[in-house]
Amino acid sequence: MNIPNPAAAIIPAALYFLAGLFFFTTAAAQNESAVPVNVGVVLDMESWIGKMGLSCIDMSLSEFYSLNPHYHTRIVLHPKDSGRDVVGAAAAALDLIKNNKVHAILGPTTSMQANFVIELGQKAHVPILTFTASSPALASLRSPYFFRLTQNDSAQVVAISDLVKSYNWRQVIPIYEDDEFGDGMLPYLIDALQSVNARVPYRSVIDPEATDDQIKEELYKLMTMQPRVFVVHMVPSLAARLFMMANEIGMMSEGYAWILTDVTTNVLDSMDSSVLNSMEGALGVKTYVPNSLELDGFKIRWKRKFLIENPIPKEPQLDVFGLWAHDAARALAMAVEKTGETEFKYKNNPINESNNNLTDLQTLGVSENGEKIRDVLLKTRFKGLTGDYRIVKGELQSENFEIVNVNGNGGKRVGFWNPEKGLTKNLSQSGTKPVIWPGDTATVPRGWVWPVAGKRLKIGFPAKEGYSEFVRVKKNGTGAEGYCTDVFDAVMAMLPYAVPYDYVPFAFPNGSSAGSYDDLIMQVYKGIYDGAVGDITIVANRSNYVDFTLPFTESGVSMVVPTQGYSKNKAWIFLKPLTLDLWITSFCFFVFMGFVVWILEHRINEEFRGPPSHQIGTSLWFSFCTMVFAQRESLVSNLARFVVVIWFFVVFILTQSYTASLTSLLTVQQLQPTITDVNELLKNQPWVGYQDGSFVFELLKSVGIKNLRPYDTPEQLDEMFKSGSSNGGIDAAFDEIPYVKLFLFKFPDKYIMAEPNYKTDGFGFAFPIGSPLVGDVSRAVLNVTESEKMNRIQKTWFGGQCNSVSSGSKVTSSRLNLGSFWGLFLIAGSAAIIALLVYGFIFFHKEQHTLRHTANEGSNNSFRHKIRALLKTYDERDLTSHTFKKSNLVHGDKTIRAMDGSSISASPRSNYPPSPSNYSVHDTSFEFYSESGNASPMNHQALEMVVSTSMEASLGNGEEITEIHVNKN
Repeated sequence: MNIPNPAAAIIPAALYFLAGLFFFTTAAAQNESAVPVNVGVVLDMESWIGKMGLSCIDMSLSEFYSLNPHYHTRIVLHPKDSGRDVVGAAAAALDLIKNNKVHAILGPTTSMQANFVIELGQKAHVPILTFTASSPALASLRSPYFFRLTQNDSAQVVAISDLVKSYNWRQVIPIYEDDEFGDGMLPYLIDALQSVNARVPYRSVIDPEATDDQIKEELYKLMTMQPRVFVVHMVPSLAARLFMMANEIGMMSEGYAWILTDVTTNVLDSMDSSVLNSMEGALGVKTYVPNSLELDGFKIRWKRKFLIENPIPKEPQLDVFGLWAHDAARALAMAVEKTGETEFKYKNNPINESNNNLTDLQTLGVSENGEKIRDVLLKTRFKGLTGDYRIVKGELQSENFEIVNVNGNGGKRVGFWNPEKGLTKNLSQSGTKPVIWPGDTATVPRGWVWPVAGKRLKIGFPAKEGYSEFVRVKKNGTGAEGYCTDVFDAVMAMLPYAVPYDYVPFAFPNGSSAGSYDDLIMQVYKGIYDGAVGDITIVANRSNYVDFTLPFTESGVSMVVPTQGYSKNKAWIFLKPLTLDLWITSFCFFVFMGFVVWILEHRINEEFRGPPSHQIGTSLWFSFCTMVFAQRESLVSNLARFVVVIWFFVVFILTQSYTASLTSLLTVQQLQPTITDVNELLKNQPWVGYQDGSFVFELLKSVGIKNLRPYDTPEQLDEMFKSGSSNGGIDAAFDEIPYVKLFLFKFPDKYIMAEPNYKTDGFGFAFPIGSPLVGDVSRAVLNVTESEKMNRIQKTWFGGQCNSVSSGSKVTSSRLNLGSFWGLFLIAGSAAIIALLVYGFIFFHKEQHTLRHTANEGSNNSFRHKIRALLKTYDERDLTSHTFKKSNLVHGDKTIRAMDGSSISASPRSNYPPSPSNYSVHDTSFEFYSESGNASPMNHQALEMVVSTSMEASLGNGEEITEIHVNKN
């Protein structure tokens, strides 16, 4: 058994004692030489934040100077209790400045207290460092001696609005205390909510001194309202009372959503379990403090020290306000040291020294060192317990938050938020911690419900005479019925909650309509009706006053016109596929192409020569035969072939389009509208009908239609069509497609739907702007319109045939117009003109000698004479062409071509009997003709000799040439 040596235990203890004594003696010696700096502390000493804050300040300074024993300044604290009172805080600050000559003040606790203390600090040049007063309104004081070393309340409003947006809540009610602290953040919160399309229909203000009954009264008022999302911004003590009352009356149940600001969320760990249980399910925005070893160590040391100084049954929990107090004291100690001052003192106000009748405020001195302390604080940067500690323009820069879900143990983190990324976690995403909402449910609150004690909705509907199938007053005189109301009833029945409502006709006491559809919309806008149901079209100008649901009918405005059978015009139906301008253009191009081909072929192609009438007929015959590709005349010129190939392409497309259009007219459409284009209306301006009270009137005016007549019922529209424009009726009408379909169903085969079709958004239900019903009703509209229930409603009111009858009746103009083919005509015309230019250039180049010969003939050298000579030359054959280069003799009408261009024809005559040769005529004679018609320069005798010799050699069968005639004509 080993017996411990007492000396072995005593010696180390003695060494530790001597080391500690040496350190204490050295520190004491240094403290004695250090310059004391008086600093005041103004806090609510009886509150949790006051006790915790003072303890953290004291520990911060103690540990700071222990780590920096060489500093020559030491802060000496002068704590004062504000007594939770604005006047008490001001009195404490005044006493510290006047009697203790403090050069800085840490505190006060609340924003209301800070408001006056800041003025004192500015007057005495004493920096005021608050770590709890967070109201944005304090920044409006613009005091250079005020430092907010806590987060500004306005920094969290964007985080709250992003939270509202993530759950698609559209209405939010802020609940805040009625003082400067509560009012200061509200404008920033409302702006942030509006930026995510969330409205604030009501503001709930709670007096800080309100009794429990007064709080309950306000909460009961909130229960009667539709919104179920509340943002609570008040001091923790008042927030605790609010939630206790809300839980008591049933407002912490399923369907409610509560959001806490950081002033309450930051101290959740310090609240009683009973208060936390009443808050269970609420979301909160909490200041994010990164974990660190230094922070963990400080929490342990602080908890041990606090329990020694403040014996309490519950284990204390350090929150961010205590950490801000710690870092604020450290920042002040660093600033005081960095000033480099060796003496800290006050100077009296010189303007007050000679006056003996002064108040305490007027006798305040001015700190000679406060300005330097302020300047150093503005540049302070260090690593604190709360993270990177930066002071910019008197504000602590720290804007990161975490989203917590309140439970019985405090707050459970469910997400983060920062200015750059927003919400870094989607709270509904799988893999993250689920949010438990009030009522112990994971179902996300809708954000609003229909209040149990709320009034019944007043739904207005138009009282109209015509088209009663859509909406009308019931026969018993109460309520409404029709297609639109049946759809609305089906939609409201699909909502996950009950919404009581009554139909109220928009009519005078005698039952007549009280105004147009726009007037009905304005009644909803003014709050007389809670909504409007009926055949109300969604148009832009109405959406400025109400919110519409998704449409539940087909959209658009179309034209309806009487029909005419083809039996009246069948003899001329072949003309209908093409418009008049296209017919005229096509005819002109056929003639033009015939002329171009004649120009190019006349000199070199025998088929395009002869008498003028023959040439004109041949050219037109050739051109029009290209329609059926049956032309028989051969082309010699390459230019003509080039033009005709391109013209073939144009004709092919034109004929194929004509055939398709005619086929469509003969086989598809059995009825033809009397008017097929709105341009006919704009050109002729006949009378046009529109439904009385409809927005279609303004639409037609904007289009340019001037002569308009209203109608009320389908029967009246039918009578107006029968009368026609000339007898006080109309020739066409415009209406919305649902009305047109119903009209065509009632009067089949008499009328038809035609173009144009103007775009609208169909019929919709109208509610006041911002109504939470709009989103849910729109979703229900989609479910109803896609279900079989919609078909049953249509069959009930329209017999189930309205859609099928009208859908096949809509027609458009099938006639082909010039606009569809002008590109083809442009190509063909350009090719023809180019060919003519090339041919003209070649012709003039070859016939230059003609112009010179004309110039040498005499003095008659006029331009007209030259043109006449060229035309005469053009009318002659081009013997240089390959078609005329070889001389040709033709039996029966023999032709000899002379070298000078003249031709000689010979007619054989023979008296001999028939022979096996090709000639059967015995008496043969030859006549010679010059094709130009001029006298031949060749001697007649010589020419007869040539012809005789040639003919004898050619005949060779015993025939005798009896006559030779040389004609130059």
